[in-house]
Amino acid sequence: MSQQSEYAKKIWLESYEDGIKFDVEFKDILVPQFLEDTAKQYPGHKALTFQGYSVTFTELNEMVARFAAVLKNFGVKPGDSVAILLPNIIPCVVAYYAIHRIGAIVVLNNPLYSDRELEHQFNDSGSVFLITLDLLADRMVKLREKTSIKTIVWTSIGDYLPFVKRLLFPLVAKKKGLAKDVTPAKDLYAFKDILAQHSPDYEQAELKLDDVAMYQYTGGTTGVSKGVELTHRNISYQIQQIREWFPSFKMGEEIMLGALPIFHVFGMSVSMNLAIYMGWENVLVPKPQPEPLLEAISKFKVTFAPMVPTMYIGLLNHPDIDNTDLTSIKGCFSGSAPLPLEVISNFQQKTGSIIVEGYGLTESTPVTHINPFFGNRKQGSIGTPIPETECKIVDIDNKTTEMPVGEAGELLMRGPQIMKGYHNRPDETAKTLLEGGWLCTGDVAKMDDEGYFYIVDRIKDMILSGGYNVYPRDIDEVLFEHPKIVEACCIGIPHPKRGEAVKAFIVLKEGQTMTPEEVIAYCGEKLAKYKLPVEVEFRQELPKSNVGKILRKDLRAEQEGK
Repeated sequence: MSQQSEYAKKIWLESYEDGIKFDVEFKDILVPQFLEDTAKQYPGHKALTFQGYSVTFTELNEMVARFAAVLKNFGVKPGDSVAILLPNIIPCVVAYYAIHRIGAIVVLNNPLYSDRELEHQFNDSGSVFLITLDLLADRMVKLREKTSIKTIVWTSIGDYLPFVKRLLFPLVAKKKGLAKDVTPAKDLYAFKDILAQHSPDYEQAELKLDDVAMYQYTGGTTGVSKGVELTHRNISYQIQQIREWFPSFKMGEEIMLGALPIFHVFGMSVSMNLAIYMGWENVLVPKPQPEPLLEAISKFKVTFAPMVPTMYIGLLNHPDIDNTDLTSIKGCFSGSAPLPLEVISNFQQKTGSIIVEGYGLTESTPVTHINPFFGNRKQGSIGTPIPETECKIVDIDNKTTEMPVGEAGELLMRGPQIMKGYHNRPDETAKTLLEGGWLCTGDVAKMDDEGYFYIVDRIKDMILSGGYNVYPRDIDEVLFEHPKIVEACCIGIPHPKRGEAVKAFIVLKEGQTMTPEEVIAYCGEKLAKYKLPVEVEFRQELPKSNVGKILRKDLRAEQEGK
């Protein structure tokens, strides 16, 4: 049998943890039904905790039913788009589940986005209703004129707080920029007021699993953000796939760290939806900076912590790390970017936890690969495909030609979590979804002989230097290993002889100094000559996405503008 057929043989199954099977007995039920079932099974268990204020699964289910009644009362119908523009607070979860319950389409948006970006997403999705924050309400009322949005509901960070904090909140919130007076306007309502005015409506709209559940917008890393159409099946099956991967974590027994933004697909699936499906308390952190993360983990005894590399790095570099008890954490899940080995070992040592790295895309709801929790976790690998997920590596220029094991090419994958397509973009959909349901990831990857996959780089990030393919990620990883460097990102810049060459952007650890020559000399010990940076620029910080991924495209755009 030829090497190419190793993908079809699913050799990664041999590396699965004991007890995990490739075949999943999926429950064909909608996401709101998971909440209903959990509320019946664990009625008095805490579902959400925010700053010490908690709601049980029964209370959460009732809040969702009340907001479903609100939406119906305002004329929102099945198939209408409803936008959510909120950080990780209780009303965000309530709105998400209520929209699904009435059969409308969820549109999650980043509260940090500019009006221009939000206008595009509201209009592209055809949103008719918006739930937002008091801090953004006046802006959104003005922006509403350029969109199809008719009704706006606003909430405040102070709406759901323990009694004493709620009393103190108005005194300090405005000074700290945590609250704002909302100017009265037509069709503008306060969340708590209208929730109290409506009786619960527990009716689930009749939907098919393959109906579109949400438009999840990509980060716009390749231009204007696209609305990924995720179906009810995509979302429901994804939760069940992730659940299969972590059999040692029991229903109703864990405490989730809800720090990944819910408006990002990673936070939506792995923090919010998984916690509700599993009957776990979810400790919501709206601003995942080191201090609130340390407080949330230590105070509420978090046991399962999905985070991104910048969060792990931020925690380890915080002065209070050695005086904070983080030993409650059993498992951590890291995604969105590679986690340096030094960070993994230091964090595991301080907490006694296990970190597994994984991989996914907005277009795959998002998780497709994870390292085994109890098993061989390979440094630098994104792990193996999760149950019911098939993968192969193909030639970058000819997607019908499979690459031999160990050789790099484009990663293609298929499974029940793969999107339906891009909203209103049939051409983009046709380029990305191939015959047979294969999703083109745009990532260069390779698979080893045990079925573990490794991301080499983005195809678009590849640098062509003197006829050689240079993957900037290779150089990033070498720079990350230097004891003085905290962050690094490389891009291609024009070069008179080679066509392109490498430029490195570097953030040094506090109190450290280096020269460009030292950086280049250090790389010279570990990399081929054609991969060496020709320019080095030191920065205080690097541009990042809402989940902390370093934005190479922003550095490229900046460089091109010079």
